[in-house]
Amino acid sequence: MTDQGNGTTGATAAEETRIVVGVDGSDSALAALRWALRQAKLTGSRVDVVTVWHFPAAYGWEPVGADADFEGDAHQILADALTAVESLRPGVAVARLVEEGPPAEVLLRVAKEADLLVVGSRGRGGLRSALIGSVSLHCIQHAHCPVLVLREQPVES
Repeated sequence: MTDQGNGTTGATAAEETRIVVGVDGSDSALAALRWALRQAKLTGSRVDVVTVWHFPAAYGWEPVGADADFEGDAHQILADALTAVESLRPGVAVARLVEEGPPAEVLLRVAKEADLLVVGSRGRGGLRSALIGSVSLHCIQHAHCPVLVLREQPVES
C-alpha cells in the first residue's frame, strides 16, 4: 500500500531517490522514522517504511497463545509509528511495507536499490544495554547502500 502524502516531490521516476526506514515499535526506530521524513523533505525522496514480522524460533513447539497475530501486530506497529509522525508527512511520498522474514535480511532486500537505509540503534530485543542491536549491526555490515543508525532522541515540542 502506498500513501503519497499531501504533495509531490517534483522528481521524475528516474530521478526519485528512496530512503528505506525500519520500524519495530522501539523509540530509536521512531527517531529513525522522524529523521528519514525530515531528510525526505529536504531531498525530495520517497520514504519506504518497513515493519518486519517473523514467527518466533520456538513457534509450534510451545503454546504462544491462540490469538497470536504476528502479521496483524506488525501492521499495527507500522500504523502507530506513522500516526506518531503525522505532522512530518505532508509533502513526502510514503510507501508502507509489512514483510515476513528475519528483520535484517528483509531490510537489506528492500534497501538493495535504495539511496539510504535508516534504522534505530537497537530494537525491542533482550539486550537493552547494548549500544547497537544485532539487526542494525548486520545492516551496517551487509547493506548495498549507506546506512544511518539513530539512537533514541527526545521528542521535539
